[in-house]
Amino acid sequence: MKRGAIVGVVALALAAGGAWAWLESANGFSATAKPTWIEAKLASLSRRLALPGGQNQVRNPYPPTPERLSAAQQLFQTQCSLCHGATGTGATAVGQSLYPKAPDLRGSSQAKSDGALFYSIRNGIRMSGMPAWRQDSPAQIWGLVSLIRTFKEQVSRP
Repeated sequence: MKRGAIVGVVALALAAGGAWAWLESANGFSATAKPTWIEAKLASLSRRLALPGGQNQVRNPYPPTPERLSAAQQLFQTQCSLCHGATGTGATAVGQSLYPKAPDLRGSSQAKSDGALFYSIRNGIRMSGMPAWRQDSPAQIWGLVSLIRTFKEQVSRP
């Protein structure tokens, strides 16, 4: 056999073996199963790659005034709390039934930049339960970003 054909056969065998191993550990297509490590890594990578260049550097242009936070809280209660809970924990029946589960907005979401949070809310996240909220104005979405930042503060209080 030619060298290229051998490399192709080996690559195909490795891919097939990897797919088989993933399917064996994935527990089918159940939404109640915990994602495998490879699913989590691929999902994280795809989210990073899907974020347009420069979006991580975008800062919230609206200061978090009491009025803006109050309006954002009302919007959050009507649009977000079904999955994320009133305080962003994600510990709701709907949020925990999704695959992947709705994230705790007090945790790893706090490490995301303002621009990444804005982009995720505005455009949604494919293959998850996160819809795009394109009907909301940019000011409303920035208000939600500010509100999400307050969830971190609630956790750190004694």
